[in-house]
Amino acid sequence: MARLVLVHGSVANGTLTWGAQRELADCWELVVLDRPGFPPGPPVERVDFEEHAGWLAGRLEPGDHLCGHSYGGVVSLLAAARFPELRSLTVIEPPATRAAQGNPDADAFAAGAATLWRDGPREPEAFLRTFLRAVGSTFEPPSPLPPELEQAARTLMVERGPWEAEIPVDELWALPFPKLVVSGAHHRAFDAICDALERDLAAERAVCPGAGHAAQRAPGFNEVLRDFLERAESL
Repeated sequence: MARLVLVHGSVANGTLTWGAQRELADCWELVVLDRPGFPPGPPVERVDFEEHAGWLAGRLEPGDHLCGHSYGGVVSLLAAARFPELRSLTVIEPPATRAAQGNPDADAFAAGAATLWRDGPREPEAFLRTFLRAVGSTFEPPSPLPPELEQAARTLMVERGPWEAEIPVDELWALPFPKLVVSGAHHRAFDAICDALERDLAAERAVCPGAGHAAQRAPGFNEVLRDFLERAESL
């Protein structure tokens, strides 16, 4: 049975991010990762997408399907360029704004995010709520934050901004495994980023509305992913 490696984004860890994908375990071995800094692991002082890409690449095996959400999508794009033995790559709304540089919506989103990290609230709950509104998340965190969510919010605050990520699109385009880019039809900046990645990676494109930024929870997402993975395995 082939492995499906699932990489979460900011705030939620692997278990919380990928709960809706458990049904895919009938066809694939689900490898749900928790990136450094997120519960149940200990806190960290800094999160860097380049370092996490190396961490992820070291956990991949030839023939893996790789799927990353949000910040984990940025990490997955970078790791995939280092690991040509993948069977497929799927990314869900990665905030890789430089991939769509020059698009007004993507540029404004990047500028707003940079301002939030530089000048935004220093209290974790306030920062988290501002961030969730910015990315179009439908999640309403409890107040006060429970300990695991507070740790995740503090980890979010020390992330290296994904607007700095340079996605090696030429290298990825040349790699033989198929690529899929998914958005949730809720945010013009994410739409622009996903459209640019579709073009520059020669990727398939899917739109799964109904769950905001968490498109992996949207109706029909698992069917889209299942179809893509099955076709990737037939190549």
